[in-house]
Amino acid sequence: MADKFDIIIIGGGPGGYVAAIRAAQLGLKTAVVEREHMGGICLNWGCIPTKALLRSAEIYHQMERAKDYGLTADKFGADIAAVVKRSRGVSTQLTTGVGGLMKKNKVTIIWGEAEIVKAGEVKVSTMKKKPMEPQAKPPRGTLGEGTYHAKNIIIATGARPRTLPGIEPDGEKIWTYFDALVPKDMPKSLLVMGSGAIGIEFASFYHTLGADVTVIELMPNIMPVEDEEISKLARKQLEKRGMKILTEAKVSKVEKTASGVTATVETKDGKQEKFNADALISAVGVQGNIENLGLEKLGVKTDRGCIVIDSYGNTNVPGILAIGDVAGPPMLAHKAEHEGVICVEKIAGKSPHPMDKNQIPGCTYCDPQVASVGLTEAKAKEAGYKIKVGRFPFIGNGKAIALGEPDGLVKTIFDEKTGQLLGAHMVGTEVTELIQGFVIAMNLETTEEDLMHTVFPHPTLSEMMHESVLDAYGKVINF
Repeated sequence: MADKFDIIIIGGGPGGYVAAIRAAQLGLKTAVVEREHMGGICLNWGCIPTKALLRSAEIYHQMERAKDYGLTADKFGADIAAVVKRSRGVSTQLTTGVGGLMKKNKVTIIWGEAEIVKAGEVKVSTMKKKPMEPQAKPPRGTLGEGTYHAKNIIIATGARPRTLPGIEPDGEKIWTYFDALVPKDMPKSLLVMGSGAIGIEFASFYHTLGADVTVIELMPNIMPVEDEEISKLARKQLEKRGMKILTEAKVSKVEKTASGVTATVETKDGKQEKFNADALISAVGVQGNIENLGLEKLGVKTDRGCIVIDSYGNTNVPGILAIGDVAGPPMLAHKAEHEGVICVEKIAGKSPHPMDKNQIPGCTYCDPQVASVGLTEAKAKEAGYKIKVGRFPFIGNGKAIALGEPDGLVKTIFDEKTGQLLGAHMVGTEVTELIQGFVIAMNLETTEEDLMHTVFPHPTLSEMMHESVLDAYGKVINF
């Protein structure tokens, strides 16, 4: 029947649409309920459009450095409207592609807002929330409001920006990352509250294009989840380029003015200082979209705004599962995608490996880039490991020097007893493309000996990965 499915997935973001495709591949009749746009936050308001913006900033920065490469680029500038237009175009292209994938895999799209009435039953109503971008009508071939049934219901509703009382975004002078993606004008000055991946990426983008940027972070280090040594090196490079960074400080008050905002910032010693700017970006984290789904009535367990699941996506209520940001940290698109595959394969009776969050890489696309996987040095010591640590700086790598990018570090952490790779942490150009090598190594339970005997191509940035391993065991060659 048209209203009966094997799986109904609520949310068409990276977790939801990937789970739908895998479910369809496994022969399960599958539907996705989506209220705004296929691809979710990642494709529309997160991962993809931000990288498009950052690419524009990266090229702008290289044009500023043209003389360093023996080139001339005397007349150039940044048209923020054109930069934003390109970013939105990239997003639209990929979102359209997701719709095509749904059609190719015969996944039914149900357009509207979903509520789980009871286990096995989903009620879809007309969208109460307007799409963030105008949408004349639901995509062709989609269903609408009604009651639908499935043995398994997967919640993949994602997350939204967290807000602080008294500092609620208004889209004009106090921004979330949604607003920061589509500025009406280029701000001359900007305050960024929070230095996680979202905050530091936008700080990097706007600073590169000429804004006077100040980052305010509550914790002792920027990008607090990263290895402390890597965080400090990233901060040093950002400050060297002119970005202002305050750590162990909090925004206690924000006043809107005729020209922008005035923020009162309190440091750990109790001192207060006021900062004026055209706008403030609130980047203090995200929270799961768990409201209005019927979870309370069904007794689905939640914790700190996220749904509690096991390593296969199961909640405490049979037949109701959850994946992605709504199921808790790390709130990353690639984690959501992998959870989606694990979840539906388990439903289909396969034997997928359970999710190992220690092997999920994290990437921050500021300039310099930061990437990591596994335990930091501090966490490894806290866990009781006796460790060996290897380091290799970019200045010792021929490719990095040829690229004009000699600032950075590759750091590896091993269990001294077994040679197990416990963690890898990097800062510098293109490290977000390098980290996958260490992720694969960890997944394959590669030891230091395996990595030492691996031949890395020359000249490449990847050679630094090899040298870092060698350094942990006193065998480094080029530094």
